[in-house]
Amino acid sequence: MSPFVARLALSHFRSHRRANLAFDGRPVAIFGRNGAGKTNLIEAVSLLSPGRGLRRAGADEIIRRPEAIGWKVTAQITGGGPDHEVVLSAEPNHPRLTQIDGKTAAQTALARLLRIIWLVPAQDRLWIEGADGRRRFLDRIALSFFPEHAEAVLSYEKAMRERNRLLKDGVQDARWYGALEGQMADAGARLTAHRRDAIARIIAAQEGAVTAFPTAALALEMDDLATPADFAAALSESRSRDMAAGRSLIGPHRADLSAIYSEKAMPAAQCSTGEQKALLISLVLANARALKAETGSAPLVLLDEVAAHLDSGRRAALFDEICQLDAQAFMTGTGPELFTELGARAQHLSVTDQGGASEARFCDEAPS
Repeated sequence: MSPFVARLALSHFRSHRRANLAFDGRPVAIFGRNGAGKTNLIEAVSLLSPGRGLRRAGADEIIRRPEAIGWKVTAQITGGGPDHEVVLSAEPNHPRLTQIDGKTAAQTALARLLRIIWLVPAQDRLWIEGADGRRRFLDRIALSFFPEHAEAVLSYEKAMRERNRLLKDGVQDARWYGALEGQMADAGARLTAHRRDAIARIIAAQEGAVTAFPTAALALEMDDLATPADFAAALSESRSRDMAAGRSLIGPHRADLSAIYSEKAMPAAQCSTGEQKALLISLVLANARALKAETGSAPLVLLDEVAAHLDSGRRAALFDEICQLDAQAFMTGTGPELFTELGARAQHLSVTDQGGASEARFCDEAPS
């Protein structure tokens, strides 16, 4: 059995004053009016993975207003091994705290309990906006395959921030730079290897797959720095240029993910809005298939407002693929009719706004 969230309890989390929900591992169809608090529920689930969640929010942004007394998420993860209890919390003006089975833990430890992938409306412009969004998208994929990827990214970014500070301050001491550049080179080599391997696994998962969604030819575009020693040497040579710019100008933090719509041999950025969305869904599904093939367990899949952008045929195909994966998927939409094709294969959760607070209740029967 794939690991899944069996219980989710929220306290003063965004629009939810209180929520206590039990899940059985089936997909979860969450519906309600805009602003009712649907996305807030799946954002809470996304925080069970390293990082700032699907909205990339700081701890203080999540606090419910006007109370502003701090927030708490408690989740029971079951299936695929021993059960675990995860508690996430934050008080006003304090960082987020993570506890696993009653013990304080680093956020990176979450990646070893649960693999989570997601697609949200903000990613609809992924192919036509800046490369930073595509790097984050690729890093989420890499993290799903390599739990240690989070540590590599954090190590790289920490060393780069410290090097950038030296550059801005005009520090000339080569010893300081040498130590930091060695750390950047080591962590950068690891995270780049993860990114390349992740792309290869997605490409393999697309080949021969029975799917209603298009395939994409993917590539990692970055400086050719074959080894950590090459990268460290390149950083050393680039110090004068970097000092003038006040930042590091080479490295995996400047990499980009390119995609070609395979059927049309057309760059994703030049495809229609609908085609770009279909490519994104295809990559999320390929990610899930690859994980299932490699580990025997499907990841959690979070799909925010995905059904509204699909016709009934593609919507049914998406639901069929998720159910075939045996994945717990949390999907949101404005109305129950968007999830009719799921029927009893899913739990159906209605979210309403009750006097300024969200309320979530399961429907006794699947919508018809």
